[in-house]
Amino acid sequence: MNLELTADQTAAEKLIENWFFKETNPFFVLTGYAGTGKTTLLKHCVTEVLRLVPEISAAFVTPTGKAATVLIRSGIPATTLHRLIYQSIAEEEEIELNGKKITIEKLNFKRRESIDKSIKLIVLDEASMVSDQIIYDLAEFGVKLLLCGDNAQLPPVEGLNGFLKSPDFTLKTIVRQQRDNPIISLSEKARNGEYIPYGNYGNAVSVISKRYFTGEIRKHALLKADQLICGTNKTRFQINDEVRKILGFGPLPEDGDKLICTQNNWETYIDEEMRFNMVNGLIGTIFKPFYLKGQDIGFAMFRPDFLDDYCPEAIPFDTGIFTNGAFRYKRGDYFEKFNEKGETSGAFTLNRFEFGYCISCHKAQGSEFDNLIVFDESYAFKDDKNLWLYTAITRAKKKLIIVR
Repeated sequence: MNLELTADQTAAEKLIENWFFKETNPFFVLTGYAGTGKTTLLKHCVTEVLRLVPEISAAFVTPTGKAATVLIRSGIPATTLHRLIYQSIAEEEEIELNGKKITIEKLNFKRRESIDKSIKLIVLDEASMVSDQIIYDLAEFGVKLLLCGDNAQLPPVEGLNGFLKSPDFTLKTIVRQQRDNPIISLSEKARNGEYIPYGNYGNAVSVISKRYFTGEIRKHALLKADQLICGTNKTRFQINDEVRKILGFGPLPEDGDKLICTQNNWETYIDEEMRFNMVNGLIGTIFKPFYLKGQDIGFAMFRPDFLDDYCPEAIPFDTGIFTNGAFRYKRGDYFEKFNEKGETSGAFTLNRFEFGYCISCHKAQGSEFDNLIVFDESYAFKDDKNLWLYTAITRAKKKLIIVR
């Protein structure tokens, strides 16, 4: 493939080649700022220089399903970290529920003792979201690990990531296609802690005072955006409520409502091929919701925003958060499932969702959005304020409005 690499990319590629073929160190850490062509370099280096085949001799993995699809859409087959590390085992278990003995099929996840012997390299993208402990778990497979991430982004919510603090190489040169991209230029200012002036930056990027982001301009922008990002829970609640009132929705999620999952449920798969799980931060749209009267339990068809199809089955969820401001049930509580004849046919657990029009920056990590509005509340993050704003800005792909 005839690809013009920057001097930065060429230097990184030579180091990776030498590490893979000649060194014993199991880790190579490649970092790079937004716009430096990390994904392009990874694809070229692995396939053309190391001569590995994705999904056969090289495993590309990411922390989330959404991040995996970003690679997939760039032509790199990828899967989630969880799918690589763990295998699911269906086991029958007997529980007592409402005075009855009920047999349920429960998915248990067991760490794989080994992975396919044909895999010679694991490429972990978005490594800034992954803790050191999980990275060491990956290393136990005895396969070389190429860690790739952006060390200017926010650190993991849980655990620490020390790998990206001491990279083997950092890409800093903006690739030719991105040099005039205002999203990239603003992200550089945010990363360096520089003040970003109000105004328009090209036709697709603007920085607006919240005093002027009102009325019809605000209403139009809120409805047109693919995603809204803010920093505080107070603002998140207010904006989600504002958008839903514009749409004419009531307190409970309605047909076409946008929700975000707030709790991992590894037992629930969101696609027919069982590649992706219902995990914290997953955003999607619901259809045909119905509710069990007086029980704070709802069911709905759910379509994740990065997939074309709905989940295979209606998703049960706790609705207490929407009506009372708090979830009603404990995590892992079981409820009876009935068939069409009204007979007990097993049990189910509830998922947890909140409205997803406006989300936190942490929840947005690993995702890209064509049309993004960022409510700049970086001040709330003190020492991490530059990381927060940089991470928020770099979630935008085509259009960006920063409101402050």
